Order: sequence, then C-alpha cells, then structure tokens
Amino acid sequence: MGPTASGKTAAALAIAREIPSEIISVDSALVYREMDIGTAKPSAEELASVPHHLIDIIEPTDAYSVAQFRTDTLRLAAEISARGKLPLLVGGTMMYFKGLTEGLDDLPTADPQVRAAIEAEAARIGWPGMHEKLRACDPVTAARLAPNDAQRINRALEIFELSGRPMSELLSGRGKLDLPFELQSFALEPSDRAVLHARIATRFDQMLGASDDSGIVAEVARLRARGDLHPNLPSMRCVGYRQTWDYLDGKIDRAALRETGIIATRQLAKRQLTWLRSMPERVVIDCLAGDPAQKLLAQLAARKN
Repeated sequence: MGPTASGKTAAALAIAREIPSEIISVDSALVYREMDIGTAKPSAEELASVPHHLIDIIEPTDAYSVAQFRTDTLRLAAEISARGKLPLLVGGTMMYFKGLTEGLDDLPTADPQVRAAIEAEAARIGWPGMHEKLRACDPVTAARLAPNDAQRINRALEIFELSGRPMSELLSGRGKLDLPFELQSFALEPSDRAVLHARIATRFDQMLGASDDSGIVAEVARLRARGDLHPNLPSMRCVGYRQTWDYLDGKIDRAALRETGIIATRQLAKRQLTWLRSMPERVVIDCLAGDPAQKLLAQLAARKN
C-alpha cells in the first residue's frame, strides 16, 4: 500500500523478480481501459514481465465496486496460490483494502431516486456545500473526503438518507472478517512529505507532456471523441482526468491545468496517508530511504522464518 508516487509499482516488480508472484492491482483507476497516461498504468513491458490482474477490465462508461473487488480478489488469490505463487496486492485505493478485510455488505444498496435528489441539490449549492451537509450528519466521513469528491460525498449522503445512520458508524460496527489466507500489510510512506510532493509534481509534468498533442490532454481528447463519456462518470472524475476535461472545455488554461492537477494529486496522497494511519496492523517502510523493495523482501523473509 502507499500514496500516489510512493514507488509501489517499482517495488512490486522488484519483489516479483525475487519471489514467484502475480500482482493483483488495488487501484480504482487502473480498472479502466484506454486510461493509461493519467492513471500511471504500468507499461506494456512491465505488464508482460509479471502477470497482472484487475487492470483494463472495464470500459470507462462502467463502474467497479468495492464488493466486486473483494469477490475478484478472493478468487484470484486462491487461483494464484494454487499455481504456487505469491498473490501480491499492490495499490493505493484504501477503500479496496478496507473492503477486503471488513466487507461492505451491511451498507444499503444504491437508490437511483435518492442519488438523483442528492445530485440535484448539489447542482444548486455545489459539492462543497454538500460536503458541509455531510459534515453535519457524518463528521468522521466528511473529515477524510475532499470538498469536491462528488462520488464519495454522494454515496455517504445516500447511505445516511437510506439508513438514518452515518456511514462511519456502519463501518466501525463491523468486525474483521476471516480471510482464507494470511494478509501481511506493508505501507510505503514518505519520511518527508515535501519530497513526495516534488515527486508528484514531476510525475504530473511527465503525464502532461510537452504539448496538447501528447500526454494526458491527448488521451482525454481521444476519450471524449468516443461520444459516450461525460464528466460525471466515476472514470472521468479520476484525478487528472476531471481537470483535463475542464481544460478541453476551455474552463482553465494549461498553467491552471498543471496547478490544479498537482494540487488534486497532493490531496489524494493526503487522503491515502490518512487511511493508512487508520491501519495499525501495517508495517511501514520509508519509500524515500534506500531500496524499499529490499526492505520489504527482508520483512517477508523474517516473517516466513
């Protein structure tokens, strides 16, 4: 586990070179096809070097839930283990990790009418206003969500409307679920947040590319040209994509695209680190010191012995 730009992919590939493994992606953006640059998807060579799962499995028009992730991961872990390999879960979507260990079956299912009513109110007062509304009924959940995180604010308000109870209360009432395997949790975390921020800026510049004919701008332009996508889809609300959509709509210039994209990525990293701090069972590895992969391998060897 780890925040964006912490080096998870490189560390996982290094581990897989030492221990026969297959990688299960724990990333809510990598599930989408045709979204490669803005998601920092592993390269074709990296994907070919080690078997990867839960990457490029759905269209950007579709949605992929935590419950689906849990079902798929339990199946894949069993299949990988049967092949005599290590199932290596790698990613930064912390809700997926939480869902794997705790499940989400006790939350009410989506209600289109309630969701539509919430979206209509958001159209009037904006998502920051809806965030304040969430803060009033579920301050714990509101504290870990950005004011413009429309998808998650919508879901949290929907759960409160349907159940009369805050989502945080429903989640905290669950006990750990028994898993059919031992889950060892490692987190790549920065000892210096400023260095992580510099990495984020460098990576976003690489995604942006030298001109609009390359990089994430060209990628989002191709996606828009499909004609079946819109900015309210979960896929297009991914960090980097919603800012690029605004740029292509003429709402912001290229400098603002870079600035807002980097800020949004930093906010994502902050939320990821907040999630990680709520996971006391994790072993923390400094992603900025030495070789994180070798430290992870040493930890695995020590636990095996």
